[in-house]
Amino acid sequence: MTLTAGVVAVQGDVTEHARAIERAAAGHGQDSEVVEVRESGLVPDCDALLMPGGESTTISRLLRREGIAPEVEAHVEAGKPVLATCAGLIVACTDPQDDRVNELGLVDVTVERNAFGRQRDSFEAPLDVRGVGDPFPAVFIRAPAVSEVGPEVEILAEWDGRPVAVRQGPVVGTAFHPELTGDSRVHDLAFFEAATV
Repeated sequence: MTLTAGVVAVQGDVTEHARAIERAAAGHGQDSEVVEVRESGLVPDCDALLMPGGESTTISRLLRREGIAPEVEAHVEAGKPVLATCAGLIVACTDPQDDRVNELGLVDVTVERNAFGRQRDSFEAPLDVRGVGDPFPAVFIRAPAVSEVGPEVEILAEWDGRPVAVRQGPVVGTAFHPELTGDSRVHDLAFFEAATV
């Protein structure tokens, strides 16, 4: 069986995410095909979907303009997995606290942008993420944090007392960049491990 994974390729580390998906699939004995999503019509054929970082207002605007947003919403309604990282989490949330972001409302959380500082405040931290075993080397770059969670949201990890990884149904959201580590365990968790909520 081949896993078809779509990576929303508006901005962000598309190549790095593709490699992480391929490593995670190989670990489960599966072939994988990564599709770069820049236009509508591709998401319906995807088994899994990844929304990378970048600039959340730009990403959300292009998802709406290109007709990709309703396809992402239908993907989640069908129970198919999504991994939303950094700005992807901001776009996926229910409350981005920014009127410029056309949020998708996939995860019932409120997100605080740049919660840990600006670009110069970027850092790496060993993060205990529920379901991945040993601490994960999380890379935070202009990272958001979750300030409020809804009743159906599972907190997977916290840093400095704030949630930085969450799961609701088939959607996993992280404030950090798992694709920059060479460690595919978060992609594995999002795409191959059953949701616990």
